[in-house]
Amino acid sequence: MKVGSKVFTESVLLGEIATQLGNANGVETVHRKQFGGTRVLWEALLSGQIDAYPEYTGTISHELLVGTPPEISALRPALAAKGIGITESLGFSDTYALGVTGALAEKLKLSRIGDLAAHRDLRFAFSNEFLDRTDGWPAIKSAYGLNQASVTGMDHDLAYKAISSGATDVIDLYTTDAEIASYHLAVLADNRHVFPPYEAVFLYRLDLREKAPRFVDLLPSLVNQIDAKTMREMNAASKLDHVPEPRIASEFLQKKLGVSSHSSVPNWMQQLLDRTREHLFLVLVSLAASMFAGIPLGIAAFAWPRVGWAILNLVAVIYTIPSLALLVMMIPLLGIGAWPAITALFLYGLLPIVRSTHAGLAGIPSSLRESAIVLGLPSGARLLRIELPMAMPSIMAGIKTAAVMSIGAATLGALIGAGGYGQPILTGIRLADNRLILLGAIPSAVMALAAQGFFGLLEKFTVPRGLRLRVRA
Repeated sequence: MKVGSKVFTESVLLGEIATQLGNANGVETVHRKQFGGTRVLWEALLSGQIDAYPEYTGTISHELLVGTPPEISALRPALAAKGIGITESLGFSDTYALGVTGALAEKLKLSRIGDLAAHRDLRFAFSNEFLDRTDGWPAIKSAYGLNQASVTGMDHDLAYKAISSGATDVIDLYTTDAEIASYHLAVLADNRHVFPPYEAVFLYRLDLREKAPRFVDLLPSLVNQIDAKTMREMNAASKLDHVPEPRIASEFLQKKLGVSSHSSVPNWMQQLLDRTREHLFLVLVSLAASMFAGIPLGIAAFAWPRVGWAILNLVAVIYTIPSLALLVMMIPLLGIGAWPAITALFLYGLLPIVRSTHAGLAGIPSSLRESAIVLGLPSGARLLRIELPMAMPSIMAGIKTAAVMSIGAATLGALIGAGGYGQPILTGIRLADNRLILLGAIPSAVMALAAQGFFGLLEKFTVPRGLRLRVRA
């Protein structure tokens, strides 16, 4: 039984509450926390990679079942047609809003969203999901006639730091965010009621009635148990007081439902070991696949120039695909977790290896090839004994590049449940905890340096001594 949650604190807390509730009642439940945005969780739910996750009625209506009214009574049959169930409201609505600092609101007399239309020079910074959602910036822009000169995308948690430092003027909020009071922000009234209601609910797969009926029976016990004040307090405990989320969930269940649950928080050393093991797995498997495919492709690109043009351009095009987009595209094919991340890293690793192999072979003087032909060496022997050894410095350079790139890019795998060093980095950004960010960033940098040293050592065994001396000279 797997419960998912999005990459923001409230979703993680709700996912942890459901997970502990299941485990406390004999249902073995795992929390796949801190995935990407709405679409990632939805695709994972439809494909059976997760069994349940917290969602909001307005999001379902405007993003997942476009055109369906946001009332739960209307959403239930539409979701059932896709094999998905929905609970009643958990007791609160977490609606979108726009916010400015109290000082700016007083200075420009801003109280409603419509007041922003008279201040085109204000800088807007919205979460990337809000920028594209039909119930987000496009709806607000159209309804209030906003035509700002500066509208940028920014991580939701980082936006609070940006507005407090004066780097931006207007950000999107969730109305249960603890930071609203902490940063002394003024919430602008949505007087045209553009934002729909966002009642918090749980979505779950209907086939759980056969696989885990006890869990389905437990979900209604959370209905109407969390009001907006309670949710804000839990968000504040996590984000401002840095109380571990498992502990917050455990205390909520004990206080509200009288359920005793186990909340364990691994120490930093255990976290580091776990994340290192996950990160190494992602990098080693993907890099090995890139090498086994990339070197032959580079050889083919050199041997058959017409085919080579297509190969080189194909790997270049793949490399230009944004990493998060590629990860999301992998979910329907490979699900969530390590394998879609490994596949994406494998594809990104092809470009430096294919190009370096092609360049190394192309850089061999034609006179040496002609000498080998005169000596009667067959093409296979020429490739293995002369051409590849001479191209090896270039090939090793490409492998080093691919390795370092994979170590850095693998951190994004945490967005789809692949773990690795991206997990503490994402959590640290979300909780504004520099210690957690460094717990992922420093080992990632150390691993990249270790990879450089390892492949430098390996080069001594794969590149003939004479060529190494020539390269140094």
